[in-house]
Formats: sequence, structure tokens, C-alpha cells
Amino acid sequence: MKIDLLSAIDAALAGDWDRAHKTVQQDEDDPLACWIHAVLHKIEGDAGNSRYWYSRSAHSYGEFADASQELAAIKRELESGR
Repeated sequence: MKIDLLSAIDAALAGDWDRAHKTVQQDEDDPLACWIHAVLHKIEGDAGNSRYWYSRSAHSYGEFADASQELAAIKRELESGR
């Protein structure tokens, strides 16, 4: 699943929100997928939904001010194998 999550991040960074969203919806039990899902809804401007997905990850809504930097941090975590 980690490769799919990397592709979701790449899609989000490229502005393809729909493809990224469809990818993360495939594994709603994975905390990293939930984190990406949260960022996607933050990008969309849906704070309530975003906060829900943050609650399913180990991260918080206010941890990062910039969504692109947050996605880059998630990508680094995935690539490091954590």
C-alpha cells in the first residue's frame, strides 16, 4: 500500500485531488492514509472533515501551516519506511 500512498501524494502535489482522494480511500485503516486524507480535505477547505481524518492519524490539524510541506513530510516518512 505504501507505493499507492506515494502515488496519492504525487497526485496531490500535481493538483490531481480526485486521484489522490480515491487512492487514500482504499485504505481507511492505515494511519498514514488517514493523514494524507486529512491533508486533502485541508486543501479542499473542509476543516471539519479534515479534522476527522486527523483524529484517525497520529497528527493534528495545526501541525503544519502549509499543505505542500505537510505532504512532503509524509512522503519522506513513507520513503524512509516508517
